[in-house]
Amino acid sequence: MTTVEQAEKLILAQIKSYGEETIPFELALGKVLAEHITADRDLPPFNRVTMDGIAINYQAIEKDISTFHIKATQAAGDEPIEITELNECVEIMTGAVLPASVNTIIRYEDVEIRAGLASIHGPEIRQGQNIHIRGADKKQGEVLAVSGQLVSPAIISLAASVGKTHLLVKKMPKVVIISSGDELVDVHETPSPYQIRKSNSYTVKAVLQQQGLQPDILHIPDDPEITKAQIQQCLQNYDVLLLSGGISMGKFDYIPQALEDLQVEKTFHKVAQRPGKPFWFGTYQGKVLVFAFPGNPVATFMCLHRYFLTWLRATLGLPQQPPVYAVIDKDFRFQPALQYYLQVKLNSNIQGQLIASPVEGNGSGDFANLADTEAFLELPMEREDFKRGEVFRIWRFV
Repeated sequence: MTTVEQAEKLILAQIKSYGEETIPFELALGKVLAEHITADRDLPPFNRVTMDGIAINYQAIEKDISTFHIKATQAAGDEPIEITELNECVEIMTGAVLPASVNTIIRYEDVEIRAGLASIHGPEIRQGQNIHIRGADKKQGEVLAVSGQLVSPAIISLAASVGKTHLLVKKMPKVVIISSGDELVDVHETPSPYQIRKSNSYTVKAVLQQQGLQPDILHIPDDPEITKAQIQQCLQNYDVLLLSGGISMGKFDYIPQALEDLQVEKTFHKVAQRPGKPFWFGTYQGKVLVFAFPGNPVATFMCLHRYFLTWLRATLGLPQQPPVYAVIDKDFRFQPALQYYLQVKLNSNIQGQLIASPVEGNGSGDFANLADTEAFLELPMEREDFKRGEVFRIWRFV
């Protein structure tokens, strides 16, 4: 049986590029940048006032002048107002351009204004205070954000600030989520006592939407010919197929045979893990990837985070996230020789340790339990007993 480490290695051997596209910058959140963003001018583009107050020439302080005639008021965006005498000042607002004839800003809290005069009464004044110098952040042409990083709200802000109305980003793979089984009915329907509503597909879709993907959803009934025809169509129209259910040993699990008939090359089937042991992975014509997860909701959820999202980050060129570890806060025993993914809640203690509290639930069909947990704790298959205070890797899903 394939181990977890082998499965991950085989999946990551299928990294590929899906090209690039140019999209409006405000739609790029969550995408991966495929170009550098550079400054179209110095940042800030002018000597910028950083406090509301008065603008003076520091020579006045050196000459012991402490009361100034207010010549005018300058708001952000106004043309600079110059002074001609050392005993003059300009009332000036945050974000305004610093006039060439002044070089120091004294905030309102440190002056008293009365009858057109501003008198200093605050702490020692330093020349050049409260001014953001032109080009102090970046010079024109310098790189603000490098290619290959995830577009965050901060990147959106940078793009807007330099006038990048469109960004070149990496294309996401085209993904379809496929569920199967006559026991499943649509969300809006009332199930019979022997049926359940479709939930896995919407769970997977929600996770993928968090990653910037917009997958399609398809449901296949328990019919071998329809199963084969529908999967064949998907293989022609998508880059990745994410299947949930129909891959175990049941009499109506037609998907493995359909994949074989369609000449989808099996890379592995069954992984030494719980949940998710029946996980099937393969490729079609060296281009289309097929992730076939078990139908149990927790198994699908775990495999999606452990394998598909790991592959997605790698195929988009994002650095793999460093492992995160937590301390288990009570003894736990798991006997089969499988790598176990234990659902846990996370907290921290005053020593700064991340603490994992097991929430065992009722097996891989207990999807309600996911709402009470935040991560899977990865317990190695070589052991059966896990002691309070031991440290293991976690896979966050919240």
